[in-house]
Amino acid sequence: MIVRISEIEVYPEYLDEYLEFAHNVGATSVREEPGVICIYPMQQLRDSCQIRILEIYASQEAYQHHIKTAHFQTYKQGTLHMVKSLDLVDMRQMAPECLPLIFNKAQQ
Repeated sequence: MIVRISEIEVYPEYLDEYLEFAHNVGATSVREEPGVICIYPMQQLRDSCQIRILEIYASQEAYQHHIKTAHFQTYKQGTLHMVKSLDLVDMRQMAPECLPLIFNKAQQ
């Protein structure tokens, strides 16, 4: 499993457009790709141009498939000029047994 947090800063003049792209790629990826467990974009309250995306993939193969999809390529190419900075931070799960519980609670 791959768990990552994308730390993104967006130029203010592109913020609304970027948010739409981020929402669309996340929703489409989770809906259409079995190996994409979570793509959850979030916006900082204290600085709206700071975006964080929680990404969880079932495997490296699932991630490689994801970045080749048309919807991801549309997002990536469409937002290149909007992104001031991007850092992909790979994470280590500390309590992987809790992941199913978290998603089950979200359904309640």
